[in-house]
Amino acid sequence: MPGFEHHVFVCLNNRPAGAPRPSCTADGTSEVHTALQQAAKAANLGSRVRINKSGCLDQCEHGPTVVVYPEAVWYGKVTPADAAEIVSEHLVNGRPVERLRIADECVNAKSCPHRQK
Repeated sequence: MPGFEHHVFVCLNNRPAGAPRPSCTADGTSEVHTALQQAAKAANLGSRVRINKSGCLDQCEHGPTVVVYPEAVWYGKVTPADAAEIVSEHLVNGRPVERLRIADECVNAKSCPHRQK
């Protein structure tokens, strides 16, 4: 079987109340993950795309966070309602969803204006 065309990671990290950084999920489950899986299945992408649960992707201030490889496109503030658009635009048509992208200068940057000190 050939490799996947896209590999999608959905952060399911959760932190205890009062933690210094926010969590992508409140309880370690993700409606975003489920919605992406359902949208990928509806688009018949099952053998071409893999949607995985992930631990912390270290983009907490932008969560819920999703990253799509091999392009390394980072999405932030993703909701279940965004799943169909990510699948149809990015995974099917190759066009990242710009309104959801985390700015390149914010990915893994300690100086990002969203990151808490």
